[in-house]
Amino acid sequence: MKDRGYVAPVLLDESGDVTGRVYGVWGPPTVYLVDRSGRLVGRGVGPRDWKSPAAKNFLRELLAQP
Repeated sequence: MKDRGYVAPVLLDESGDVTGRVYGVWGPPTVYLVDRSGRLVGRGVGPRDWKSPAAKNFLRELLAQP
C-alpha cells in the first residue's frame, strides 16, 4: 500500500475469501463500495476520476444514506 501511495483504507485479504469469493474483486485497480450495513452497493474495475464533480456528488449521496 505504501509503495503504491494508497491514501484510503485498504482491506488486505491475502486469501481472497472476502474480496474474491464474496465481492468478485480479483485485482487492482478495483474499487468496491460497501454501505454502513456491510452490503456491496457498487463496484468498478479500472481507474476512476474521484475528483470529478459527478464522483464527488455520488459519494456525498452515498455517505448521506443512514
